[in-house]
Formats: sequence, structure tokens, C-alpha cells
Amino acid sequence: MKKDHSSQPGLKGTLISVFAVGIVIILMWVSIFYLYIDRM
Repeated sequence: MKKDHSSQPGLKGTLISVFAVGIVIILMWVSIFYLYIDRM
């Protein structure tokens, strides 16, 4: 039971970091996509 309580904050931290990395990757793809369309 103690393990569940100690792992919850860590799970929240990993979720936040995964979301941050995902947002950065999406922003990079969107900027590249717009650059590609702009050059056409």
C-alpha cells in the first residue's frame, strides 16, 4: 500500500514531462509544416 502513495507524485511528474515533450514535438512539426507550405 505504501508503494501506491509514493508512486502517484512520480506518475504526475512523468505525465507532465511527457505532455511537455509532446507539445514541443507538435510545435516543431507545425512550424516545419508551415515552412513547407510557405515555400510552395
